[in-house]
Amino acid sequence: MGQCAHLRNYATIDACEVVAIAELRPQLRELVATRYGIEKTYASAAEMLAAESLDGIVASQPFTHHGQIIAPLYESGIPIFTEKPLAASIEVGEQLLAALASGGGWHMVGYHKRSDPAVMYAVEEIRRLKETGELGNMKYVRITMPPGDWVASGFREMISTDEKIPPMEADPPASDLDDAGVGMYVNAVNFYVHQVNLLRYLLGESYRVAYADPSGVLLVAETETGVSGIIEMGTYGTSIDWQESAMVCFNKGWIKLDLPAPLAHNRPGRVELYRDPGDGAVPQSIVPQLPWVHAMRQQAINFCSAIRGEIDPPCDAAEALEDLKVHREHLRLRKGK
Repeated sequence: MGQCAHLRNYATIDACEVVAIAELRPQLRELVATRYGIEKTYASAAEMLAAESLDGIVASQPFTHHGQIIAPLYESGIPIFTEKPLAASIEVGEQLLAALASGGGWHMVGYHKRSDPAVMYAVEEIRRLKETGELGNMKYVRITMPPGDWVASGFREMISTDEKIPPMEADPPASDLDDAGVGMYVNAVNFYVHQVNLLRYLLGESYRVAYADPSGVLLVAETETGVSGIIEMGTYGTSIDWQESAMVCFNKGWIKLDLPAPLAHNRPGRVELYRDPGDGAVPQSIVPQLPWVHAMRQQAINFCSAIRGEIDPPCDAAEALEDLKVHREHLRLRKGK
């Protein structure tokens, strides 16, 4: 992910210069630096921070190690980007937020779907429709994400070596779960935290988990304003396709999103708007043509823009903590623990 989802994008953004990389494996470190024309390399993040003056840090690391790896980076006060989720437990997430506040920087969590051109378009239209009321009230949001080929050949350019990764200490697991519960929780936040986060983004407000079926397929949500939502998880699987979708319903129309595989290149999602105002008006369906920019690249652009103060981070660490709490409540309702 560090190479193929992130570095390859930052290395080709005009307004960004990758000045250094830190990597524990020396052979891999030099091969990657050569591929992307990066002059300076370091054996650790600590060495890099001591030697360089940086505007931002991209730290694509296992989320089960964020407490050990990311928390020390906060001391620099430099804006930091990591992959999702924030951590593998609510406790570690809260510890990260406390350390972040002490360091004085900010942390953008990589929910790349918020940077997909289709999602960005849809969210702006949702906000406009709420303001104008032309299609009535928002009533329902549905997200479906069956497991499939999320890589979409996106790792073909990855450089690899046979070097072993040195042992690293993992964060402590959730204290209120047994081993089986920890496994279920970590698996859930790894695979479906994107959808938990996307639901809040499309709703435009926080929500509570109202129901979870015992099989774990359904997460039913409800907002304080009375909008219902549902996430369908693992309903079926695909071998060579990715079929993730979302639907946002109003009284008199809807917005549909079809999202590409996370590592698909130069391909945005598809958004369709349907309007049926009634009173004899002809219903309309609109499919805007979006730029050929994939979500991971736009996410890199958004992080750079946030560093320059042009936009707020699409999702910060404080909001990412909400996702961990949603998953914990879903597990409680599903298993009663």
